[in-house]
Amino acid sequence: MATFRLLYWIFFIGLLFKIGSCADPFANFELDFSYITASPLGVPQQVIAVNGKFPGPVLNVTTNYNVVVNVKNKLDENLLVTWSGIQMRRSSWQDGVLGTNCPIPPKWNWTYQFQVKDQIGSFFYFPSLNMQRASGGFGSLALRKALDSGKELGMPDGVLINGKGPYRYNTSLVPDGIVHETINVDPGKTYRIRVHNVGVSTSLNFRIQNHNLLLAETEGYYTTQQNYTSLDIHVGQSYSFLVTMDQNASSDYYIVASARFVNESLWQRVTGVAVLHYSNSKGKAAGPLPDSPNDFYDKSYSLNQALSIRQNVSASGARPNPQGSFRYGSINVTDVYILKSLPPVMINGKLRATYNGISFVNPDTPIRLADVYKVKGDYKLDFPSKPLNRPAIVDRSLINATYKGFIEIILQNNDTVVQTFHVDGYSFFVVGMGYGDWTENNRGSYNRWDAISRSTVQVFAGGWTAVYVSLDNVGAWNLRTDNLDRWYLGQETYMRIINPEDSSNKTELPVPDNALFCGALSHMQKPQKASSATALHIRLLYMMLVIVPTLIFLLH
Repeated sequence: MATFRLLYWIFFIGLLFKIGSCADPFANFELDFSYITASPLGVPQQVIAVNGKFPGPVLNVTTNYNVVVNVKNKLDENLLVTWSGIQMRRSSWQDGVLGTNCPIPPKWNWTYQFQVKDQIGSFFYFPSLNMQRASGGFGSLALRKALDSGKELGMPDGVLINGKGPYRYNTSLVPDGIVHETINVDPGKTYRIRVHNVGVSTSLNFRIQNHNLLLAETEGYYTTQQNYTSLDIHVGQSYSFLVTMDQNASSDYYIVASARFVNESLWQRVTGVAVLHYSNSKGKAAGPLPDSPNDFYDKSYSLNQALSIRQNVSASGARPNPQGSFRYGSINVTDVYILKSLPPVMINGKLRATYNGISFVNPDTPIRLADVYKVKGDYKLDFPSKPLNRPAIVDRSLINATYKGFIEIILQNNDTVVQTFHVDGYSFFVVGMGYGDWTENNRGSYNRWDAISRSTVQVFAGGWTAVYVSLDNVGAWNLRTDNLDRWYLGQETYMRIINPEDSSNKTELPVPDNALFCGALSHMQKPQKASSATALHIRLLYMMLVIVPTLIFLLH
């Protein structure tokens, strides 16, 4: 029986924002995407690097800065870069997914320019095409071949922490010769640790041995501060913790990222382990890892933990929400969408994943380009507001959303795996979550006061999650599962939001001067000359301390 290695690497590349003042200046970066050989689990393999680094550099910018990023594609296939959690106010032209941008061909470059309007926090960016985010082992090519042949993805070879393999905490589970990550700290100090799960499809439990994690922020919004001994972090989610070094340093301590909602005894060998090293430590970390939650027979544990994460409604800071949205519980809902997901099915002989029985295929011409240049038949504005009783189909159906509307989205996950749901261009209020099929009676349990606002939320297998979204950002915005396998198989759509009263680009910026053209507009694309651009100043923030496939964390 043929086998192949799967390393669900993801690379995390982070953006860190801080609050600034004065006029809105520019921050310039240059990012080269290329292949390099790395050996995170002791075996040489091809990975995608950014500026020659694996993982790539962190971009440090200030709230309201104008960010200019020149991306050079040195891969052998098309590339787009998307910016998870960055709202791209008035400018879906910069979002970096196929519904908004034509891809950057090999050997070409393209410059993104956007403003981080009223946003703080830590976010990550990644290549959005063809599962390139899964860039380790046989990488995206092997995973695509498996899915294209109708197979589900298997268990990965490992969880990386900052691009490195596990500390050898167990000689039978971890082979010798693997380089692990060590985080050096001083006793008595408090550190901000930023964690991103940028993996393929696996939820992780994050914990630091004998240390509390004081949650402070998630995806750009301050939370009520409360301590956790561990936290489940699902694919695409980001958190900031305050961690005080208050132990006696009799030895080093484990930092652990372990798989959740799987056969954990079988998956034990793919656990990510790093070392927290006090400057006065008296010895190496030894003994068993700190336990993960013992909730195999208690499905409510992780759900209740998720519901405990609430917004700090009194904290100061940049707020991108429209006026009055902090009283979201009293705003009238204008439209309701129920998005139901099921296990992948065969459609026309191919494995596909769906929302409401529709497996999405991206239009040949990006949505707003098609609108501006009056391309007919590029997509349809008929995405159903609830599941339909019909066989699953492949289609280009979009949600015809209303500018300034306030919508409720119910995510019904009847798949067998935990999924995460993400919306580009927006954050949303996570007002409810539960198991079973959602009914209108569940609205009585909604949090209408301090629900956390974020852009990526988990939907437990056999359960539902409800969110409110205020549609104040004109453009075409991707709604998707962040599980890369389901996304690749078509579980996504777009909201098309236009302002018919805007004739002067007040609510949406015009087509960028450097826009790439494809599909029905390919004839408008001019050949790109060899780049002779002046090198741009690159500002890097410290060293990247990440957790991969999946988690990345930074000391700040």
